[in-house]
Amino acid sequence: MKILLIKTSSLGDVFHTLPALEDARSCVPGLQVDWVVEEAFKAIPAWHPAVNQVIPVAWRRWRKNVLSKQNRAEMREFRDRIQAEQYDLVLDAQGLVKSALMAKLARGPRMGLCRDSCREPLAARFYQKHITVPKGEHAIHRLRNLFAQALDYDVPAVFSYGVTRSRWEAPNTQSPYWLFLHGTTWDTKLWPEAYWRQLAQQAIASGRQVVLPWGNEEEHQRAIRIAEGLDGVQVLPRLSLDELTAWLAHAQAIVGVDTGLSHVAAALEVPAAAIYGATDAVLTGALGPAMTVLSSSLECAPCLSRTCQRREPGDIQPPCYRSIDPERVFSEVCQRLNAGSSLFDQQ
Repeated sequence: MKILLIKTSSLGDVFHTLPALEDARSCVPGLQVDWVVEEAFKAIPAWHPAVNQVIPVAWRRWRKNVLSKQNRAEMREFRDRIQAEQYDLVLDAQGLVKSALMAKLARGPRMGLCRDSCREPLAARFYQKHITVPKGEHAIHRLRNLFAQALDYDVPAVFSYGVTRSRWEAPNTQSPYWLFLHGTTWDTKLWPEAYWRQLAQQAIASGRQVVLPWGNEEEHQRAIRIAEGLDGVQVLPRLSLDELTAWLAHAQAIVGVDTGLSHVAAALEVPAAAIYGATDAVLTGALGPAMTVLSSSLECAPCLSRTCQRREPGDIQPPCYRSIDPERVFSEVCQRLNAGSSLFDQQ
């Protein structure tokens, strides 16, 4: 069976789709999948063995100037490529009008969520068959349900992302290391720098190294501040996603915040902890067999706000992180390492 899967973005959304794809691979013999994805994430679908072809789309870039000659040429090329195959099924797993229109371009019966299940109900008008998946569950479970109904199998009891860590060569380092994903988009999602330093000190004292990646100059400067004066902490050079994934794949443990890279850690099934304060892990948080989620116990959390309304003058961090201090994180990670990767051991 050959299907066209449309799941274009974001980074977290793309990783949320992998367990559903792994379910399908194990339940549908001979399954081949072509995957339409935003160009920034085109390397990721190829990590999964069921993916035959990755078809990048550049809608985020095209929409800024849809009338430019180059963009219009690229759009025609995308249309031709998506129409080159006859598919047994065209499955829109995004549930947006833009993704539904991409599905309509393709050759094959179109299937997607019903209007009550879609993020944008208008998208359902472009499908020939509709699937009901109740809202309120984690995105991974909703996608697994969608795939199971679309391809007619029962959702397996446990899940895996289907990504093999051995595809990445281990970095040249002599000691076991913990990797800290300290960067994210909102200030209220940042774990305090003082906490990162304390956690690094605990990791070093226990015989591990610590490595700090970064993706922009703000994160670079934060990494330098966290590492300052601490032997055993390495600030990595700026890395591509594939290069960084090699470091993630071979880490002894990973600690992160609410960031797309925490979903990469979950997919690699490396022992990891993800810290959530202002945001909610229930519907879209990092989830995986080796992932521990640490959420704030403060009554106002998750506030889903970019600005903390409870922060007092002189506070070095939003108060929601006081219940997730370095001692707790270190203890949880060590427990995860000792226990191995038991499924669904979420905090």
